[in-house]
Amino acid sequence: MAGFICLSLRTIFVVRCAHFYLMKSTAGRIPPIIRKISVLPLASVIFFTVSGGPYGIEPLIGYAGSYAIPLLMITPLLWDIPTILVVLELNSMMPVEGGYYEWVKRGLGIKWAFFEGWWTWLYTFVDLAIYPVFFIEYAAFFFPQIQLYRIPVCLAMIWINAALNIRGIVLVGKTAVFLTVAVSIPFLVLYYLGFIHPVYSAPHAHEGMHSLGLALFTIMWNFIGWDNATTYAGEVQRPVRSYLKAILIAFSGIYLFYLSLTWLALRSGIPGSVFAEKGIPYLGMLIGGHSLGALLSLGGVASMLGIFCAVLLSVSRVPAVMGNDKLLPDIFTKLHSRYQTPYISIIVCSVIVSLLILRPLSDLIVLDICLYTAGISLEFAALINLRKKEADTGRPFRIPLRRTGLIILFLIPLIIFILALGSTLMGSADNVHAAVTSFLTILSAPVLWFLMKKGKQ
Repeated sequence: MAGFICLSLRTIFVVRCAHFYLMKSTAGRIPPIIRKISVLPLASVIFFTVSGGPYGIEPLIGYAGSYAIPLLMITPLLWDIPTILVVLELNSMMPVEGGYYEWVKRGLGIKWAFFEGWWTWLYTFVDLAIYPVFFIEYAAFFFPQIQLYRIPVCLAMIWINAALNIRGIVLVGKTAVFLTVAVSIPFLVLYYLGFIHPVYSAPHAHEGMHSLGLALFTIMWNFIGWDNATTYAGEVQRPVRSYLKAILIAFSGIYLFYLSLTWLALRSGIPGSVFAEKGIPYLGMLIGGHSLGALLSLGGVASMLGIFCAVLLSVSRVPAVMGNDKLLPDIFTKLHSRYQTPYISIIVCSVIVSLLILRPLSDLIVLDICLYTAGISLEFAALINLRKKEADTGRPFRIPLRRTGLIILFLIPLIIFILALGSTLMGSADNVHAAVTSFLTILSAPVLWFLMKKGKQ
């Protein structure tokens, strides 16, 4: 018995020594467990990735006049619902880091995956460049002198959000929940006063449609980004179920936010040009006085911070997975030693956005939508091809349509885009210039692919 006890103690000692040696020899090489987010933080991140509240919808009344409400009711259903269905099916089939890039690679091949990654990377840069400018406008309500320091403040916003993203998705999710509350409260007060206790003068008749194309582009821009929310699916708890619930929550909230705000603005009698120039805080001052205007301006600051942080989270994952496929330099795959985030990718994205903040807003929106539509087209094509190539692969969420139905589903948002682009091209020379720039930017993907292949050969 004593011999057995001695042998057991010696065995335990040897095992403990071996464990200690193994832990020391692999220190720094075994990554920590990645913390994941649940439904509510995910819904908040998606809310900011797509919208961040009604801020940004203000030009719609100037473009569409009294037609703003019917356009706002119909366009998101035709533009977003098909995209959301595609995102839900492909994400249920492949809930992986990289999202849409990995879907296109599996469905269409590495060449088209590069196009997808490149286009979505570019359009997200364009998208991100818009929000620091809006941040300045809402902050100017409290500090009018901030306009004199526009560039330094924009850069500070960009790099504070970059630092937050480097800390990881859990912190971004918690921040998004807090900012969602900060954005929602001012609008709840606005809607209460506006709907229940109207305290402003009777509205006058609004003008008719001025620009169908720019009205559609404004609505489309305020509803894009559903696929962006899948690039970090590997960092989400039970991703299939979580994404289904989170997207439903986010879409319902965004849709009601926009409709309610636009209805109030039309009812208030504010001319479209004035509303586009002075924004939502001006409507708040008209309805609830200076304090409500200040509260809505504070909500605008929170909205821009939340949108930028959420969109940077999504775009920073794409270069990392492209680097794994040797489509970008290997340095993009490097993870932070402590937070396990693609910090090189986050830094590079922030540098590029810092160079785009001075572009005109209308040009950025047209370029944004054109690049986004190009990327979404590849996702539809990947879905249709995967239905044929991998018909037996499990899909917890499946669109109840066959191949022909899926093609029709794709044509619906495509028709909306063509209608918007055609109407824009018939507008001013500036709009034509923005559309041509968008077309040339789309062509940069095949040109760059050709140069890459030629260089390898």
